[in-house]
Amino acid sequence: MIVIMRRTKRTVRVGNVAVGGDAPVSIQSMTNTNTSDIEATIAQVESLAEAGAEIVRVAVPTRKDTAALPNILASATVPIVADVHFHFERAMEAIEAGVAKIRLNPGNLRDREKLIKVIDAAKAAEIPIRIGVNAGSIRTKSQLTEKFSDEHLLKLIFDELDQYVRFFRDRNFENLVLSAKSSDVMTTVALYRELSKRYDFPSHLGLTHAGTLKTGAIRSASAMGILLAEGIGDTIRVSLSGDPVEEIYVARQILSDLRLRSFSSPELTACPTCGRCEIDLPKVASDIEEELRKIDKPIKVAIMGCIVNGPGEAADANVALVAGKDCGFIYVDGERKSRIKPGEMIEKILQAVREY
Repeated sequence: MIVIMRRTKRTVRVGNVAVGGDAPVSIQSMTNTNTSDIEATIAQVESLAEAGAEIVRVAVPTRKDTAALPNILASATVPIVADVHFHFERAMEAIEAGVAKIRLNPGNLRDREKLIKVIDAAKAAEIPIRIGVNAGSIRTKSQLTEKFSDEHLLKLIFDELDQYVRFFRDRNFENLVLSAKSSDVMTTVALYRELSKRYDFPSHLGLTHAGTLKTGAIRSASAMGILLAEGIGDTIRVSLSGDPVEEIYVARQILSDLRLRSFSSPELTACPTCGRCEIDLPKVASDIEEELRKIDKPIKVAIMGCIVNGPGEAADANVALVAGKDCGFIYVDGERKSRIKPGEMIEKILQAVREY
């Protein structure tokens, strides 16, 4: 069996979740509610947790947001990370509220005395800090509006990141997670390869502003697939525009396909369709996939739209539907079990899945 050998990093703890070391690659997401809307944020955190998020980040740009944290933390079933941008007060308030981790870009906290206060508070609370540097922010600071080399961008990013890491280490703070992101796949790959060479801190893997569900999933899988296959990455977040719950399904699929994680959830395969397909298989597969999300068991399900090659293609599935225009067949562990009518295909295969 082919197994990816991960690069060993030190371990930090985000609440009850270990990140780095020999811990499994953990899955993160971020709420897109106004954190000050306590009810909406709690509901979204719970939805993310139910989908499989193991760590959830919330933005805290205002005092109203940090004031909401105690109520959110009291209801959360997963560790909550506070995303701090420009105001050190928000970081101090979030730490006092009891968050499991702080995420910040030290470049946004220009007053080093205030940054020291944040570091010391996190040290006293025994929580980690993620230092995040993004290619976009580097371009803005450097006024890099014209074409420039990838090598120049990487040098600027690591000049800044090295400076930050030294500053934290000078304060005897090494409870760090690092990230260096871009919205470009190959730049992201280069950044994390270099990050892994330079440091033994755990890395938070992801692309910035990856895109919509379709484009973002593809970009994220492209970059993360390369890096995770090389053993790089200790916790991941797939950044998508829209419902953050979709980020969890994409992340789980990436980790599952790379055999880095095994989840208690169905695995669906479907044929790409061709001229032999006689039903609206994409809709059938989509409807079945939506229902499978409600099932919390590891089972392989296949949807095939051709009775010529379908039985052979579905042989590896636990439960399979091989569909034709006039009828379909349900297979269980490669054995044909029943013949079904076109109008009952979705109902019957879901019944077979539940029985299995």
